[in-house]
Amino acid sequence: MTKTGYSLTQPASSSPWAAPLADEPVQATIAVPSSKSLTNRELVLAALADAPSTLNSPLHSDDSARMVEALRTLGVGIEEVPGEGPFGPDLYVAPPAALRGDVTIDCGQAGTVMRFIAPLAGLATGDVTITAHASALHRPMGETIKALREIGADIDDGGHWALPFTVRGRGHIRGGEVTIDASASSQFVSGLLLAAPRFAVGLHLIHSGERLPSMPHIDMTVETLARRGIQVERPNANEWVVPAGVPRARDAVIEPDLSNAAPFLAAALLTGGSVTIPGWPPTSTQPGALLPEILSLLGARTGRRGGALTVTAARPLAGVDLDLSAASELTPTLFALAAFADAPTTLHGIGHIRGHETNRIDALIGNLRALGGEAEELPDGIRITPRPLHGGLWHAHHDHRIATAGALIGLRVPGVEVDDISTTAKTMPQFPHLWEQLLATDDGDSDAA
Repeated sequence: MTKTGYSLTQPASSSPWAAPLADEPVQATIAVPSSKSLTNRELVLAALADAPSTLNSPLHSDDSARMVEALRTLGVGIEEVPGEGPFGPDLYVAPPAALRGDVTIDCGQAGTVMRFIAPLAGLATGDVTITAHASALHRPMGETIKALREIGADIDDGGHWALPFTVRGRGHIRGGEVTIDASASSQFVSGLLLAAPRFAVGLHLIHSGERLPSMPHIDMTVETLARRGIQVERPNANEWVVPAGVPRARDAVIEPDLSNAAPFLAAALLTGGSVTIPGWPPTSTQPGALLPEILSLLGARTGRRGGALTVTAARPLAGVDLDLSAASELTPTLFALAAFADAPTTLHGIGHIRGHETNRIDALIGNLRALGGEAEELPDGIRITPRPLHGGLWHAHHDHRIATAGALIGLRVPGVEVDDISTTAKTMPQFPHLWEQLLATDDGDSDAA
């Protein structure tokens, strides 16, 4: 066995990436890498389990590498072992007798790492300083800090309620009842739930905000806990009760990342073609599982056969009104499609994406206007009015999903260049290669894995 060897950072592109233009309908089968959300949840629970676990077909990307490095820094043994997945080795995770402190953890740009690791830091023995890339220090952390203090953690944040901060770990967290406002990110809830079984008295978590974005991600957390023997009670939609206990070791198979499949499936609609994603699960808590329903509203015909999802353009792209509160991470892809629709589109329920890797609403609107398009910011969303577009520079803003939206628009608009396509390494290092393969394949039986 060897320690994980994939890079924690990807070098920035030295020059803009010319987005390939599609001169004919795409016809392709594209296998996408595994889910970041599931990989990082399984890593955390494996680190807290009662014995070693193996993660089969995990994601190997910058975000998952950050999680691996963070857990290893806390004393968790994580090693690569041979696997059958097409995108890299499996991961063998051995929990330590106790999490160690007197360490510093750099979360990079990974929201899951900063929100999931902070509760674990309170279980360590010694100080754990948590920081991030300069471009991610703005990301909301106040509710995590507030909640951890209320259930017994000692945190020194210099009074800023933000990164960087130090958790003075004492080897345990009391737990108990706590109320938070998770309107800015469902990760506040998931991070606390994942660590909660190891709190002395478990956790009774109450969400007090007006909205709770990305509920599928919380459902994913609850389901992942259940698979390891921790049954979370739901007295109501905004309340979770987690009993104290030790998660069971288990070997977990990680699903493909359905949201990362979104740009490829959208390419079928944008070019009048057809794209197939193999390994599409029959049911899933991933927000991307909503794609077949959403793309059908926009003009797609969807079908499943042999464990694969196929999306085919069936009619012109339709302007729609969509509530994306359950799947806000799909916003950049759907925004790009809306720029070519037959009528205006409104995307709402997404105000919280202003606090992601970048302010995604500002980034999308600014980029589209620079190419001649029209979009208007709404209090909780965006309205896109289709206009003829021209080429130009598309700014990724250190955000993987903004970068892929630029690639998607470039399928139809000559001369679009993405300033830093390497930012896609955050969750899909293979994106530029797979995008080229999307255009290179000429029949539905080709496999671009």
